[in-house]
Amino acid sequence: MLDALAAKVTDPRFLAMVLTGIAAAATAFTLLQPMFEPDRLGKRMKLVGEEREEIRRRERERLSSKATLRVAPKVYMKRVVERFNLTRWLGTETAKKQLQMAGYRSTGAETGFLFFRMVTPIVLAVVAIFYVFILQVLDQPFAIRLMIVIAVLLLGIKAPELYLLNVAKKRQTDIRKGWPDALDLTLICVESGMSVEHAFKRVSIEIVTQSVVLAEELAVMTAELSYLPDRRLAYENLANRVGLDPVKAVTTALIQAERYGTPIGQALRVLSQESRDSRMNEAEKKAAALPPKLTVPMILFFLPVLFVVILTPAMIQIFR
Repeated sequence: MLDALAAKVTDPRFLAMVLTGIAAAATAFTLLQPMFEPDRLGKRMKLVGEEREEIRRRERERLSSKATLRVAPKVYMKRVVERFNLTRWLGTETAKKQLQMAGYRSTGAETGFLFFRMVTPIVLAVVAIFYVFILQVLDQPFAIRLMIVIAVLLLGIKAPELYLLNVAKKRQTDIRKGWPDALDLTLICVESGMSVEHAFKRVSIEIVTQSVVLAEELAVMTAELSYLPDRRLAYENLANRVGLDPVKAVTTALIQAERYGTPIGQALRVLSQESRDSRMNEAEKKAAALPPKLTVPMILFFLPVLFVVILTPAMIQIFR
């Protein structure tokens, strides 16, 4: 069976057919992808509107001495989380912070995270046991197969956290690119006589073409400035949701300006320049790290092709 499979894999016609199929699928995917591209801007703005309405309702209920509004998660997830007390066993402060940084701020998101953190390792472990022990795909000793199942189980436990970490890093990268421009726009608005709240509201509208995520965060902060009893909480929430040092520096300056009445224009100008310098330094670091990263691909892919192109005409002449 293995000989037949090896002969099939090394068959030139089979390889050509597979490569042709992959090329056709890639071409179709490239042509059809724009048709199925979701409306990220509309989705983000809808989420901002829902967050603003939630903040308004929550603050109204707090002022009316009623219970705080919560977004109800899915029923079956909530039942599983409450029945097995997953908040105690699987919930961590780091996971809650990562949920906020990834853009998931409701209680339903935390419930879903705990549910998938329990279900994912179980599903992956069952699949691994089925393939390793029942189908016996790997002809290995029992200890090695058991170690593979345990490794898959641990991977399933860490998979939700890795997903949140990846989403949070993508959001931070997007925010870091547009943050200096947002500070420049804020500085222009503040120096023209606008208040900080209206300045950030205007910036959230203008910056949306460059960074939808940053526009969403600024819009949420503007809503919190309008409804929270202490404006300092809105600035601290922004710093906690984003998790970037430049954003934390700006929020600290805004908190000090609110507390001591210091002018905010000069601080925004200095922080904007520092953000631009930091972004330039990051670009220079990536450019400096590019030659070592290209060494191995050049040796493996570029040099053999270059040698073939150079030596083939000479070899043809020699054989003639």
